[in-house]
Amino acid sequence: MTTLYRSSPYVEEFHRRASAAAQQIAGDDYEIVMVNDGSPDNSVEIAAHLTDTDSHVVVIDLSRNFGHHKAIMTGLAHARGDTVFLIDSDLEEAPEFLVNFDAQLRQQGCDVVYGVQATRKGGWFERWSGEWFYRMFQLLTGVALPRNVLTARLMTRRYVAALLLHKEREIFIAGLWHITGFEQRPQVVQKLHSSETTYTFRRKMSLLVNSVTSFSNAPLINIFYFGTCISLIASLYTLYLLIQWLFLSRPVSGWTSVMASIWLLGGMIISFIGVVGIYLSKIFSETKHRPYTIVKQVYAKSQD
Repeated sequence: MTTLYRSSPYVEEFHRRASAAAQQIAGDDYEIVMVNDGSPDNSVEIAAHLTDTDSHVVVIDLSRNFGHHKAIMTGLAHARGDTVFLIDSDLEEAPEFLVNFDAQLRQQGCDVVYGVQATRKGGWFERWSGEWFYRMFQLLTGVALPRNVLTARLMTRRYVAALLLHKEREIFIAGLWHITGFEQRPQVVQKLHSSETTYTFRRKMSLLVNSVTSFSNAPLINIFYFGTCISLIASLYTLYLLIQWLFLSRPVSGWTSVMASIWLLGGMIISFIGVVGIYLSKIFSETKHRPYTIVKQVYAKSQD
């Protein structure tokens, strides 16, 4: 199962290699599900053409771009296999991973085998920002996600069914993979680097905010404790000022520090209100019960 977005250069080769890998494992009993996530190129036309000649291919064309994670959940809901192999279609993750993943799944009797990069791709900034993301996520939520995880993973039917029980509209799929549980085992693989990453530092910051607020209420709880600490410090400082005024009879200098404190507290209050606002927006999105995605059309060859 894969998603398509600006994937036209890769679709045909992906199909050929994925088909060959699937045939090694399952003979003729397999399907290749491709979810077109509103790709602006002709990815869906190329994929739909494959369904004319290959009855194993199913193409799900979404009505617009809903996002990678939501497209993945839609594809998993349509996949019918006893095991489901999820992978990106840009060939940076080799479809041939399926063979070794299946061997490990059968040998160890686990429910998930997922790919892990031996070394994170990209320059020093990309590697640093990726590591920073995982550290900040763990610090803010208390959840330690596996590092350098790839999209590529082989999952049993019962794991996929459990994963699809999650119904929240704000999806952080790496977190959902982790909290779904079951026995999950890593396999170190080599990911190719055929294109520049689209995850800039700004996008990673946005992803961090969305993932933390979608996955944990820890920031709201931390606001309470942080506010309590500030109140305690302010009370102690007030007591110090009273002692100065009652017993030492001399004014306390420091208008600069007073103004700095006002600006500091004002900034923190605004940021705290902003955190609460983010959670309110999440609640607003969830209460509307909008679907993950809207399927415009499904392309598949009749298997009569």
